[in-house]
Amino acid sequence: MLKIKGLKKQYGKQIAIDGVDLEVKRGETIVIMGPSGCGKSTTIRCINRLTEPDAGEILLDGQSVLSLKDEELRRFRRTIGFVFQQFNLIARLTVLDNVMFHLVLAGIPRAEAEARAKQALAKVGLTGSEKKYPSALSGGEQQRVGIARALVSNPQLMLWDEPTASLDPILVGEVLEVMEELVQTTKTTSIIVTHEVGFALKAADRIVLMDRGRIVESGAPQVIFNDPQSEIGKKYQRLIAC
Repeated sequence: MLKIKGLKKQYGKQIAIDGVDLEVKRGETIVIMGPSGCGKSTTIRCINRLTEPDAGEILLDGQSVLSLKDEELRRFRRTIGFVFQQFNLIARLTVLDNVMFHLVLAGIPRAEAEARAKQALAKVGLTGSEKKYPSALSGGEQQRVGIARALVSNPQLMLWDEPTASLDPILVGEVLEVMEELVQTTKTTSIIVTHEVGFALKAADRIVLMDRGRIVESGAPQVIFNDPQSEIGKKYQRLIAC
């Protein structure tokens, strides 16, 4: 489904990603892990071109993502769900309006957009919160609204950029629980950047470890954590053993 070849990105003298190659099958859940600053987030942000790579190739179902321009790129982005570290909700809009906002902008009739938004909110356990405003929600609930917003367009690919990074530790569990259920029930192709080892063990079909802008190891969770070949993998193994 998705093929990334030779992807590179550099900021001044700092190399963010250095020749990343990755293939993702339809319906597969990939979890990308590694130390902060290793290029995880930059890699997934390049997929929908929130970040423009310096070199390489990104193909989705054989289509070159990097060749898309203007309206083509906007249409493409509507097929990709993206969950950010920050919630990025619009404070003056209700929960329902936040979720349906991009559907309405895309020309979807309001009644249809509202029905789809309610379905997405039900998937993240927020039925009954449609008329609330973001300020009335906990951080975990706000992130669940962000997840519903990403789901509402029925994306062919979901990208998750450390979705629990901005949450208090006590709220992390509720979001991870929703994520795990969605991964298991929707079967949407997902690439998830996270530091949550327990979640990765339960939810990932494959774990990709990155270090210094490169992929250093890739495999099934039990293989990666039981018999790691990379230094990063061995550090994760020691973390689990503690």
